[in-house]
Amino acid sequence: MPNLPTHYDAIILGAGGAGLMCAAIAGQRGRKILLIDHAEEPGKKILISGGGRCNFTNIGTVPDRYLSQNKHFAKSALSRYSANDFIALVDRYGIDWHEKTLGQLFCDGSAKQIVELLLAECPDDTVSLSLGKAITDVSHSDGRYRVEYGGQTAFAPSLVVATGGPSIPKMGATGFAYDLARQFGLKIVEPRPALVPLTLGGEETLFRELSGVSAPVTARCGKTAFREAALFTHKGLSGPAILQISSYWQHGQSVDIDFLPDLAEDWLVQAKKSLPRLSLKKAIHAHLPARLTETLIERIALEGELGNLTDKKLSEAARRLSNWRFMPNGTEGFAKAEVTAGGISTADLSSKNMEARQVPGFYAIGEAVDVTGWLGGYNFQWAWASGHAAGKAI
Repeated sequence: MPNLPTHYDAIILGAGGAGLMCAAIAGQRGRKILLIDHAEEPGKKILISGGGRCNFTNIGTVPDRYLSQNKHFAKSALSRYSANDFIALVDRYGIDWHEKTLGQLFCDGSAKQIVELLLAECPDDTVSLSLGKAITDVSHSDGRYRVEYGGQTAFAPSLVVATGGPSIPKMGATGFAYDLARQFGLKIVEPRPALVPLTLGGEETLFRELSGVSAPVTARCGKTAFREAALFTHKGLSGPAILQISSYWQHGQSVDIDFLPDLAEDWLVQAKKSLPRLSLKKAIHAHLPARLTETLIERIALEGELGNLTDKKLSEAARRLSNWRFMPNGTEGFAKAEVTAGGISTADLSSKNMEARQVPGFYAIGEAVDVTGWLGGYNFQWAWASGHAAGKAI
């Protein structure tokens, strides 16, 4: 006998962070929920995040640390479900955590604890979880959404799209959310890789030879700057500072690196006064790794003892080191991107409950939406907040 159609209050597509949170909140309100994911287990991105320890939120979460065509859109959801709210939930489950840097919170143990927490928050009597079954069709008629999945059919007056973006396709990520949004008339902001390594070409391939070398820097693109570590790779540039700036970078723009952000503009001239016999190479090497120093010196084309170099040349060298211009030729793409920028346009959604303005009962949450956070727990906090907002509404 074929499985008979089943009726729910809401069907949630995607059992990642946002979908699980939405199911938990709605289920606790007594709503009958079907949560569907084509993966064999829920929360796959959660499990690999933070080196397996899940950077589950950031205590510095504020709306201006999110990118969106509507920079105000995230304010409502983030204010109604804050980092402190999720921390309280983590504490209630006795999960030990620590702050790493810059407000980033990680589990002491395993990311599995966060997935288990979210599953435990979903009441058994109201939330049904279907895993490992692909969605084959979604339609709407007579005020109900019809979802076909794995040979089964389900109906509900509300549909929540929480299937994320196409970043990390090896984990099964696709642009399914965008196809579905377009099907129902919603606009899409062009998706692009974010929090992603940048690639170098041309003369800058020289820097690829530094693969594995890192240094604390300030990376700038336009008016945006991040002070964290940069890492040279066999393809170009990575590390936290570069991943952060990549979300703001556009093709044709430069990325400027201050290799010595702690030093004054005239540091080489001052060093010359106190240590005239010191070589330029040793002066730079005192602050940067040897291999990086060698490459920078080669490009600056200036060598010798500080006392034998003019103040003008030393000042020029210092300026170059504090404003080293790279011209990336691209990124490593969605395969290496931690998240996707762009997505379902916020212009078509209510910032209060994430429902489509012109399509009653259609909701979009999490990474599927054109809201992208900084590196360091911000995207998980958006998942929790947007999932909570929709969960209160469906």
